[in-house]
Parts: sequence; structure tokens; C-alpha cells
Amino acid sequence: MEKELLLKAEIREQIGSKHAAKVRETGRIPAIVYGHKQGPVAISLDRHNFVEGLHHGHRVLDVQIGKKKEKMIIKELQYDYLGKDIIHVDLMRVDVAETVKVTVPVELKGTACGTHEGGIIAEHADHLEIECKVSDIPETIVISVKDVGVGDALHAADIELPDGVKLVSDSSTLLVTCGLVAAAKSTEELEEEVPIAPEVIGEAKEEGESAEEKT
Repeated sequence: MEKELLLKAEIREQIGSKHAAKVRETGRIPAIVYGHKQGPVAISLDRHNFVEGLHHGHRVLDVQIGKKKEKMIIKELQYDYLGKDIIHVDLMRVDVAETVKVTVPVELKGTACGTHEGGIIAEHADHLEIECKVSDIPETIVISVKDVGVGDALHAADIELPDGVKLVSDSSTLLVTCGLVAAAKSTEELEEEVPIAPEVIGEAKEEGESAEEKT
């Protein structure tokens, strides 16, 4: 699959949250382009084409602004408060030969051996930051979980990266764990765990004696 995706951009003459909202109403995504010692340029991209390209693993884009086509990478995606829809994109101009830092999604592969023992796989991070040449940016970082047993964990340092790719994220970043699901406890079991407060008899007697003394 090709890593490049050609998108035609429109320059945004006005910026700000109100204007950005109007851009999104037209089916486009507000974006900003920077890098290579050039001034930032506010643009918009077709939402459908951009999201489709993103879902197909494109990380390097050919963006046409007017008559000029430039190669760019996605530096940051901003989502709405639900974390569902992309509301803004940061793009950086690049050259295919240069080395860049970029965030790439992780992809779990295989069936963990721990699942045959009643374990459940939990994914704790869905991306890693890496450094490599633009031409070597992987679509995803594939993580094999077939050897993960109950009680095991995989950290960023445990992942074998493609040739030419260097880890930027903290090596201790937790990615995957396999654990047993705690069985639901019955009402009787829960009651047995809760200590019953002892009846305070002495105080009641003292109150009774005081009452008798007063009469």
C-alpha cells in the first residue's frame, strides 16, 4: 500500500474557533501547516478524504495548496470532547530523506496463550512515538501477544521495531497486560467479609443503672 495520499487544500483567510466551526459545517477539517523555516499556513482539508486516508494507514501526505504540492506528515490530531471526531490537524512539511519524530498506532496480533487459561488481554496504550526517516514511517507498530500469559505484561522496551525505527516513547510505557477476571462474589460471601460491629452492652447497662439511681 502506498504511504502517500494526495489532498487538495483550501487556504483559510480567517482563523479562530468561530470560523473553524463554520469550516467543519461544510464537511472540511481546519488544519495548520508549518515547518522547513516557512511561515504557518491555515488551510482546510476534505474531511471524508482525510479520514479515509488515515484509516488506511497513510501517515505521509501530498498536500496541494494552490498550484504547489508539498509532502507533509501528520504531527497532531485534535478530537472533540467525546474523543470521536477530528476537529483540527497539525501538519509539518518534510522531505522524504529527513529524520522525523512521529506518533504511530500500535496493532495487536495473535491470540495470547493466557486467554486459554481464562486470562483477558488489556491494551494500555494505542500508540508509540518513534523516530525514523520519512520514507520509513510504518503504518502501525505490530505487537505479537501470542506468548503473553496470565500475569505477563509488555512494555515499549519489549517491542521489536522495524529496521531504521528508533523508540522515542518512554521504554517503560505499559502496552499490554493479561490478567484474570475477578469472579463476582455472592451476597453471602460479601457479608462474611464485612465484620459485624459488637453489641455495646456495658453502655446500655450503665444507662439503665443511672436511670434507676435517679428514680
